[in-house]
Amino acid sequence: MPGPTADTAGEQSTAAPSAESTGVGRAGVVVLGGLVALGPLTTDLYLPALPELTADLHTTPAAAQLTLTASLLGVAAGQLLFGPLSDRLGRRRPLLAGLVGYSAATLVCMLATTLPVLAAGRFVQGMAGAAGLVIGRAIARDRYEGIAVIRFLASIGLISGLAPILAPMLGAQLMRFTSWRGTFGALLVLGLLLALFALLALRETLPPERRRGGGLSATLRTIGGLLGNLRFLGLVLTSSFGFGALFGYISGSSFVLQHVYGVTPQTYSLLFGLNSVAIVGVTQLNGRLLAQRYSARALMTAGLVGCTAGAVALVVTTGIWDLGLAGFCPSVFVLMGSMGVVLPNSAAQALTMVEPPSAGSASALLGLGTFLCGAVVAPLSSLGGEPSAVVLGVVVLSCTALAWAAYLLLCRPWQKAA
Repeated sequence: MPGPTADTAGEQSTAAPSAESTGVGRAGVVVLGGLVALGPLTTDLYLPALPELTADLHTTPAAAQLTLTASLLGVAAGQLLFGPLSDRLGRRRPLLAGLVGYSAATLVCMLATTLPVLAAGRFVQGMAGAAGLVIGRAIARDRYEGIAVIRFLASIGLISGLAPILAPMLGAQLMRFTSWRGTFGALLVLGLLLALFALLALRETLPPERRRGGGLSATLRTIGGLLGNLRFLGLVLTSSFGFGALFGYISGSSFVLQHVYGVTPQTYSLLFGLNSVAIVGVTQLNGRLLAQRYSARALMTAGLVGCTAGAVALVVTTGIWDLGLAGFCPSVFVLMGSMGVVLPNSAAQALTMVEPPSAGSASALLGLGTFLCGAVVAPLSSLGGEPSAVVLGVVVLSCTALAWAAYLLLCRPWQKAA
């Protein structure tokens, strides 16, 4: 492993070795970025089509949002499957199997004629697509230590971060020429291309002698040991509730902006992309500059303060003073930018607490928590039967408060890590 190992708070800096020297390769970095981007693309590409999908399948906005919940539940379950599996079998084979399954499930979604079939297809799609997300993080831990993990995640995040910016725009443009089914056709093509590129460009990063054996019992012991570490558990929960706040906006923004504020699908995609620029830009700033100059505790505290400011402003400008888009958009911009500090730092700190042979299991727990929280939050912005900017703000603020509670009670940032 290169350089000194950071403490569990991730406060020591270590230089990131080049991609070529670690066996990942520049082509591998691009592929990993695409694999991590597959999750937000799967979620965001069809967001502009949700109102049309709702009408076409003769359902309600809240029921249509359950297809998001199904996808997120699938991603959560898939990470719990593929993470430990990659610790036992290596990273490459489970990854390729997941991509093939993703393509098959996407075809089912494209052809679905009822909401239950679409929801089932979305669950399997999310489950299989989770392989890229969880194994991508595990590969990062296989090759890097400490601050270098954040820098590597920032590198693939630059690629994957374009997904939430471009996906709604692309989805809105697809809606001009095709129906909501066309968005799934685009995802099918993407899944097949990623499977081909992963086959050609990615090498194995966990050799047989470093893999974990012992079957299910050993996997459960590993997971139990990770959950028994209160600092690790606190970082997982902080990341999970932070993602819940983020997904509270993602899942409800299509209905709130189009139904409550009356914007067009094309305008919605532009606003969504603008807010996504905040999280991508701050993530890059965090990985390439902030993480090397400030302690992890300071960055996490600043990020959570920013999330709280954005969430409070969202509630105030929608529930107390109705400022319309002039209040909604700046509040969300602050929230999204702050997530660019909270999410990568909490994930990197958690990953650096484990040895590479357990990285798949640790990555799975991170993903399980975040996507389970997202799945629960997804339909909440439409409670009461109609989309509401006020309800969306309350959901975001509640998740932010829970993230604070997890960080303070379990991570205890005022204490130096052992």
